[in-house]
Amino acid sequence: MSIKDIVKAIPLTSGVYLMKDAKGKVIYVGKAVSLRKRVQSYFRKSNAPISKTDILVSNIVDIDYIETASEAEALILEASLIKKYDPKFNVDLRDDKSYPYIVITDEKYPRILVDRPHQKNKKYTYYGPYVNPRLIREALKIIRKIFYFRLGTSTPERERLDHQIGLSDAPAHYELDNKQYKKNIKNVRLILEGKKDALYKSLRREMEQYSQERCYEEAAKVRDQLQAIGALYSGTKDVNYYKEAEQLQRALNLPRRPERIETFDISNIMGNQAVGSMVSFLNGKPDKNNYRRFKIKDVDGIDDFKMIAEIVRRRYQRLKREGKAYPDLIVIDGGKGQLSAACEQLAKLEVDIPIVSLAKKQEEVYLPKKRDPLRLSLDSLGLKLLQRTRDEAHRFAISYHRLLRGKKAFDRLRKD
Repeated sequence: MSIKDIVKAIPLTSGVYLMKDAKGKVIYVGKAVSLRKRVQSYFRKSNAPISKTDILVSNIVDIDYIETASEAEALILEASLIKKYDPKFNVDLRDDKSYPYIVITDEKYPRILVDRPHQKNKKYTYYGPYVNPRLIREALKIIRKIFYFRLGTSTPERERLDHQIGLSDAPAHYELDNKQYKKNIKNVRLILEGKKDALYKSLRREMEQYSQERCYEEAAKVRDQLQAIGALYSGTKDVNYYKEAEQLQRALNLPRRPERIETFDISNIMGNQAVGSMVSFLNGKPDKNNYRRFKIKDVDGIDDFKMIAEIVRRRYQRLKREGKAYPDLIVIDGGKGQLSAACEQLAKLEVDIPIVSLAKKQEEVYLPKKRDPLRLSLDSLGLKLLQRTRDEAHRFAISYHRLLRGKKAFDRLRKD
């Protein structure tokens, strides 16, 4: 898939993008309120002298992205990924001391503040740097509603007021013991470092412990924190999807991780009211805005091979004509015959998209130009991803078939 097609497939939501070179190494991490618009801006032609951005673009071979629920959350994630990957084109930001940092102080009740330090205190912890101070403060407000912490300018009077208005468990009058406050700071650190899985694991363990001790009020508080963390990361890609997609990429020898999968199925009863369906999955989840239904127009009687050929031809003929991005993988519900029929149409259209078929009986995966099917373990995460798309295509086809049958029966009653 070309860079142009990759960019077209990126959503318009907020999030973080990761640009990679030919070796698959992350060379730049950025955030955006609209991922696609921001990434597209890198590839606009300019008559200006060669810049660092031009050099970056010349090295880009692939682009990954992670969606977030807001730009403020994208900022948190961006900083943690820069720290994780140390991309060479982010060096200027990392070394520029004019940008603000999030700072955690070294006190009995540590404060968290936003600062541009001329000289760093060795006892303090620094996160960043960040470009936008407004977004930093917005992000910290989101985090503070989940895990209370003292602000940089916090005073006992303000802490007392926070406690009275119920802003979590402020340590006013030191009703919040130091042990609990340290837990809060530890959890904030995990968020700022992008360690979502470790945070989930820690909170679940804490909730289970409270439940076992019958401390139900405390368990409920931790449960609420878990739900809030889930909302914080609700827009990000599912970790399980990454594992599924990576396994599928290896098993099928795909050129890239299959982020968008389009799956086709046919539904007909004795050749009557034959219909086709196509469902689209993006990052392992149904993308229902891109589902498509097809009334079979060119096939009389029962011929699943010709029906599959028709709907595949119509789908990709249109995408080609409109210049729209192709999926990373096509899945056909059926065996070798259905796959061959679909491949023939793609060849006629001169469209090059990885394609497989999945046969229900033995859950065998058929690949083009290979006689014997691929038998993935029934526990394979890659197979589970294929099954999920296949089952959804089947459900969608049957629902459309029932709709048409119902309309036909209704029309017959009206005529009678």
